[in-house]
Amino acid sequence: MTRRLVVEADGGSRGNPGPAGYGALVRDADTGELLAERSEAIGRATNNVAEYRGLIAGLTAAAQFAAESIVVRMDSKLVVEQMSGRWKIKHPDMRPLALQAQRLVRDLPPTTFSWIPRESNKHADRLANEAMDGRVAEPTPAARQPDPRRTSWSPVGARTSTLLLRHGQTEHSVDRRFSGRNDLRLTAEGERQSQAAGQRLLRMEVAGVLCSPLRRARQTADIVAEALGVTAQTDDDLVETDFGAWEGLTYAEAADSYPAEMAAWTASADVAPPGGESFAAVARRVRRARTRLLAAYPTGRVLVVSHVTPIKLILAAALDAPIDVLFRIHLDPAGLSTVDWHDGGVASVRLMNDTSHLG
Repeated sequence: MTRRLVVEADGGSRGNPGPAGYGALVRDADTGELLAERSEAIGRATNNVAEYRGLIAGLTAAAQFAAESIVVRMDSKLVVEQMSGRWKIKHPDMRPLALQAQRLVRDLPPTTFSWIPRESNKHADRLANEAMDGRVAEPTPAARQPDPRRTSWSPVGARTSTLLLRHGQTEHSVDRRFSGRNDLRLTAEGERQSQAAGQRLLRMEVAGVLCSPLRRARQTADIVAEALGVTAQTDDDLVETDFGAWEGLTYAEAADSYPAEMAAWTASADVAPPGGESFAAVARRVRRARTRLLAAYPTGRVLVVSHVTPIKLILAAALDAPIDVLFRIHLDPAGLSTVDWHDGGVASVRLMNDTSHLG
């Protein structure tokens, strides 16, 4: 079950800087149910450091629950404006904390930030003051007893199995060129790879086929779907990253022509190629596609035919890994990966980049 969540967080310092602590909590936005509390004394620090520490604790706690959206409410205008991207982060003590919070947000459902007056943030303020007084609150039952489905080696509940197939070979994949929104066809080898994938999947009962609308993915999906006796449906959110000015270039060519832009791109998922799309933006739309898929197919097997980046992002989400893991996963043309999704959003990766069907 997914729900809308509210995170409330605060931090304080007696002396600024001085003895500091934070408090954070997570509520169900619709019922008001308290799901988790966090508080901690953090030694000598400023108010702003304590506030960011409270935010990080609240976001970390929210990640334990399956949610469709999150609203963060804080009485710190500085933190709210910086996290919303409207204010620059100038203080050196804030930057690493803000970066940590931003990384957490990238892996969460759509998250927004809202300023509230101090009197509306009394619960988090109380937790922060108790932490500074050395009276850390006992965790709530939800926080003290982790969901066994997240810790078990054998997750339970209804299961949807996603079969993640990268499209077959194209001219760009032969030379390992940036291949984003182009409409290249499969090569003859790419068609053969797609047919081999279809023959392999004949052994499985597949309930549906979803694919990117780009030609190379549609061709692959149509070849496999014909073998399975089903019809492929397109989902625009499964398209490859828009690589902008780097389209058609090799990595070395792009690095030679755009050295500063390439360095920034490899250092942050929020940075886009010139005229293109950031990995953080791709992750948001791939999350939408995954949510729709699991709602439409609560059980059974679903084939997803897509591209390198969307498939890597689905694998990263299943592993609870940061977006940076994209640079550590390799996917071959027509490589097959499998992820099982259980109740509550718990996932298990069963297969990654298997090409045994290609001979």
